[in-house]
Amino acid sequence: MQVETKAKGVITVDDSQKLIFPEGLFGFEQFTEYVLFESEYEPFFWLQSTEKKALAFLVVDPFLICNDYELDVDDKVLSWIDVSSPADVFVLSIVTVPAAGSPVTINLQGPIIVNKKNNNCMQVVISDSRWGTKHDILEEMKKRGNLC
Repeated sequence: MQVETKAKGVITVDDSQKLIFPEGLFGFEQFTEYVLFESEYEPFFWLQSTEKKALAFLVVDPFLICNDYELDVDDKVLSWIDVSSPADVFVLSIVTVPAAGSPVTINLQGPIIVNKKNNNCMQVVISDSRWGTKHDILEEMKKRGNLC
């Protein structure tokens, strides 16, 4: 499948990289089909809309950034994307790369849940007050001891 991307021009992706968001992402509900592919900056990925070239998000596994991150999502909510076991999912968080001088942040309050079995996805809101939308990635990595 050929996809026109914001970051890399036209790329070829396998159908296994296609992700479906039946309800879309918050603020982008009308766009429901995306592809996930590696960014040039490991461990980050691009979540690229197949419906709109300009719509792409840098994402990362939040557990790689924040070692005490936890989320509790109701089984009823997860059933919307046919999740039957925690082993069926992986989690991504959207990264914000702001103007020069501001910290790069990760949204830990609105993670993306991906069902590995059917590639259906959803964005959820975590009510735990520890997790906000603007966690400084460098500060989190320092806490982990991953940075000098």
